[in-house]
Amino acid sequence: MRFDIITIFPGIFESYFSKGIIEKALKKGLLEIHLHDLRDYAAGKHKQVDDRPFGGSQGMVFKPEPVFRAVDQVKK
Repeated sequence: MRFDIITIFPGIFESYFSKGIIEKALKKGLLEIHLHDLRDYAAGKHKQVDDRPFGGSQGMVFKPEPVFRAVDQVKK
């Protein structure tokens, strides 16, 4: 079984995959996990993947362009 995870924090996941049942499944070849850094698919000098939400709400939202590029690449 293959899992592709698109994230802006790929380092966080590595510790979870090196322990317990997930580690055992990876070693036996029952599971494949591929981490993809969303910033690798962002344009510009700073590789920015987020933007302010429209409408004046608080918080941040992902820009659609890097997300679509990442998903297209993972599908290939």
